[in-house]
Amino acid sequence: MQIDAATFHTLAMSMIGKGDGLAQIVHTHRNSTPGAPMFSLRSALLTTSLAAAFILSGCDRIPDTVKIGVAQPMSGPLSALGIDMKNGVQLAVDELNASGFKIDGKLVKLEVVAVDDKANADEGKKVAQTLVDAGVVAVVGHLNSGVSIAAAPIYAKHDIAQLAISTKPEFTQLNLPTTLRLVANDALQSKALGSYAAELRGATKFAVVDDGTPYGKGLADLAAAQIVKANRPVTVRQSLDDKTTEFGPLVEVLKTTGVDVFVTTLADFQVGALIEQMVKAGLTDMQVVGGDTIKTNKMPGMARGIRAVYATSPIVEAREFNAGPKFLAKFAAAYKGEPVYGAHYAYDVTYVLASAMQRAQTVNPKKLTAQLKVIDALAPVTNNMRFQADGEQKYGVVSVYKANNAGTWEAMTRSDNW
Repeated sequence: MQIDAATFHTLAMSMIGKGDGLAQIVHTHRNSTPGAPMFSLRSALLTTSLAAAFILSGCDRIPDTVKIGVAQPMSGPLSALGIDMKNGVQLAVDELNASGFKIDGKLVKLEVVAVDDKANADEGKKVAQTLVDAGVVAVVGHLNSGVSIAAAPIYAKHDIAQLAISTKPEFTQLNLPTTLRLVANDALQSKALGSYAAELRGATKFAVVDDGTPYGKGLADLAAAQIVKANRPVTVRQSLDDKTTEFGPLVEVLKTTGVDVFVTTLADFQVGALIEQMVKAGLTDMQVVGGDTIKTNKMPGMARGIRAVYATSPIVEAREFNAGPKFLAKFAAAYKGEPVYGAHYAYDVTYVLASAMQRAQTVNPKKLTAQLKVIDALAPVTNNMRFQADGEQKYGVVSVYKANNAGTWEAMTRSDNW
């Protein structure tokens, strides 16, 4: 079977697009070889196969600059945490660039493209598309579970790995191949929250109070179930909101029911106000156990007058790892202060991502995501970071901290087997 050169030229141009390698070859052949107007089907098929190979090799071409996206809240109440995450990525990128980072023998420059998701799901979807359009190969984002979940389908559509510090279990239950979590999820934290509270010395009656948000209520429900599982009584179970600071009715209920352990997902400023009102009501023997919403620098200073304040968190502090002091020194030199949240996790995952690029010998997002699912690269600070098939963090743990008289958090225990 024969097709004329003009027909084949039209087909090739429509399949590949004017300007691509094969189209240019055909175009040149047609214009420069007037004595060869006919192509055999066999020649056409052979040329088309060569075109496919050309296109595929083009997709895996390693660019001079490789862009890594960072999507975090850079403004608003959570900006300190989001900026902390960005700084962790930037510190790793600066070090890798200074070391002469190469992929498949080619020297490349890593570049951070940072966007502000404003801790808002709709904004998260907008900035996710912005990063896709910018050509990032992976994204360290987002902080908030709701934002991560909303943005996830956009990254997945383009095979871009989404490396999130969000903890809501639903994030990795979206059945998307690109959702990867950096830390333990809330299922483990709720076990830590409930189990640790149930084991406190002198505990007799428990109250569980959440902030009314999907995150806070879900975590509190699971923690309450864990307390009941330990054969301990949950005497009070309430949902408030994430703004309340006047707790008169709640304090009265706690006093009349004899509750001595208060388990909560309220924010630090709320728990601080509650403690002040507990002390005024004479509830000085109360023990408070909160989630990571009270694991802040401000909370220890507000935890005075009652028996104890504890906080659980999947964000294990950098100083608790052997390599932590070295990282903290480098971070302080670069940013004139200490990390306030998960900068060391962002730093580590950037190094893991870089290792995946080198192992895969490509920055093709789909192949890079596949490599991240199997790589067991050394993480500089936390030592181990490995993503399971479902995207969960294999080495995720939860720590329990106690607010001490020095105004800091003291690590009490850490476990992944609650």
